[in-house]
Amino acid sequence: MTTPQQPAKAEVVTAAFLPLHKRAFGIATGTGAVILSFLATAVYILRGSPPDLDLGLLSQYFAGYSVSWAGALIGAAWAGFVGFVMGWFFAFTRNLLLAVLLAVVRTRAEISQTRDFLDHI
Repeated sequence: MTTPQQPAKAEVVTAAFLPLHKRAFGIATGTGAVILSFLATAVYILRGSPPDLDLGLLSQYFAGYSVSWAGALIGAAWAGFVGFVMGWFFAFTRNLLLAVLLAVVRTRAEISQTRDFLDHI
């Protein structure tokens, strides 16, 4: 018997197979990328450049990026865009693969149930 705080096992399994919301996952990933990009550049500017870390290489991927406060904002904007696209694509791919997997499992189960149907006629 389940308590109000403890969901049934079927509900837990059902929740595991629910599709991800693509836009929400993209926004969450993009927000994380914005924060990470801006904070990395800000720490790099405030503390000075460590010898083994060259954030200037991000200018090869993000047009207009430089290791400056303006570059931190430009890099954050680019990171937000790239993070959103990556998050959206990840959620889309996961949802698609999960739908295909569930369709295959459902089809195999239906075939196994009806395999001996003609034997009973």
